[in-house]
Amino acid sequence: MTDFRIYFAGRDQIPRDIVLGRDERLEMLIIALPGVSCSIPLHIVLEGEGARANVGGVYLCPSDERLDISVTMEHKVGGCVSNQDFKGIVGGTAQVGFYGRIVVAHDAQKTEAYQADHNLLLTDTAKVTTRPQLEIYADDVKCSHGATVGKLDEDAQFYMRSRGIPEAEARFLQMVSFLAPVLAMVPDETRRAELSEQLEMAVRSVL
Repeated sequence: MTDFRIYFAGRDQIPRDIVLGRDERLEMLIIALPGVSCSIPLHIVLEGEGARANVGGVYLCPSDERLDISVTMEHKVGGCVSNQDFKGIVGGTAQVGFYGRIVVAHDAQKTEAYQADHNLLLTDTAKVTTRPQLEIYADDVKCSHGATVGKLDEDAQFYMRSRGIPEAEARFLQMVSFLAPVLAMVPDETRRAELSEQLEMAVRSVL
């Protein structure tokens, strides 16, 4: 069974450089709770055929945090798969930077690599800079990246409020639902429930 790694930014020592050999797997989740300001550089190299990397991230920056996340996913050989899924909620005067880079070498045919960074802005004074990049030198690959920066859905809030849900609770439900897909990658149900509860408490604290 693959070892699932969970790191809390600002508390745990997050590895900067990870190399995956033949058929090795990496399952990693990074969490940044309110009040954490730091830089998170990751360089993951898939250098053995059949290697797989699945990296997720959740960050809550509701005040004046400064958070920079840099991920380079380097595919050196063919037949490898990588997935990146990051989601953040940013408010106050916080500033967040996400810099993602997928590099596929010339001989890394049959590569599958995906990267996504999605953000919710709670205030007009918060700032998110997100720059996903692809560098592909092989022909037979499946690669994509995506990034969004938006606000809470006012129509969804109106719908919930029209059915008796208070405004603060409607905002809470939207934010929790936004983060939930990243937490779904945690395989252990008990651990996933604990993390969900912890994040829900953090979200409530910033409403």
